[in-house]
Amino acid sequence: QVQLVESGGGLVQPGGSLRLSCAAFGFKISDYHMNWYRQAPGKERELVAVTSNIKNIATYADSVQGRFTLSRDNTKNTVYLQMNSLKPEDTAVYYCHVPSFNSWGQGTLVTVSS
Repeated sequence: QVQLVESGGGLVQPGGSLRLSCAAFGFKISDYHMNWYRQAPGKERELVAVTSNIKNIATYADSVQGRFTLSRDNTKNTVYLQMNSLKPEDTAVYYCHVPSFNSWGQGTLVTVSS
């Protein structure tokens, strides 16, 4: 059974950093593309970052380019989202997603506020 479990969210001040984790179960992340989405209150879910399993590259939404970094640890079967220089507009529930199974995690809340 495919399962994604996010963690690492919390309250952080503007300019601060957080690292989100997405632990995968039931499949090997090395075989699949992996995405991070976020959904802010009252807004639609937004694609934040995508990593390819074929090429070791990631692409980012313009709103997070240069501040967020997506990485994989295949030995831990975990995907990470390092978020730096956080802004209040980054406040959202962040979700991990594997397109091939259309499977979502439960989400982890990030709140950026002073």
